[in-house]
Amino acid sequence: MTNKLRQILGVVLAGGLARRMGGGDKPMRGIAGRPILDHVIERLSPQCEGLVLNANGDPARFASFGLPILADTVADYPGPLAGVLAALDWAAENRRQTLWVISVAGDCPFLPRDLVERLYRALQGESAELAVASSGGRSHPVIGLWSVALRHELRHALIEENLRKIDRWTARYRLATVVWPMEPVDPFFNANTVEDLSEAERLTKL
Repeated sequence: MTNKLRQILGVVLAGGLARRMGGGDKPMRGIAGRPILDHVIERLSPQCEGLVLNANGDPARFASFGLPILADTVADYPGPLAGVLAALDWAAENRRQTLWVISVAGDCPFLPRDLVERLYRALQGESAELAVASSGGRSHPVIGLWSVALRHELRHALIEENLRKIDRWTARYRLATVVWPMEPVDPFFNANTVEDLSEAERLTKL
């Protein structure tokens, strides 16, 4: 890991309500004998200087993972951008050397092992301000690299403008998009339904 990548903090966004699974925490659903969150942490942790978990409600349910738990700092659960903001604020207050935060969804068990390196390389190469992942012709704005320096602008957008959609936020900045192949597995496959869990179980055997 280069010194530059050591300045990147990872945040796993785990605030979804899993309504299509009957409620509960999606990252705690099991595949291959372990919670999805285990798979996410295993893949992302070696790529950055540390990890935090964005989750609302009782933090004790995630205590076994040994990560700092960050609740949204914006009221009314405005979505993934609030989790990104919580991580940017935490980094600014606790890791002064951290310049960037990589965000991932807590229900993506097949994240690429070169995620951070490729996003950072694209961001630098294109003189971009933000970077996001893409696969199968579709952008995944939750999987992105965010500048800690933009945290005040993000807070203003969330609170004063009531902005909720990530792509509306990223459209304001120079954005690098990095494409990953879909084979043998879409690295950004996410488990939204019970059927997705069965498919994820199958994909772990490939």
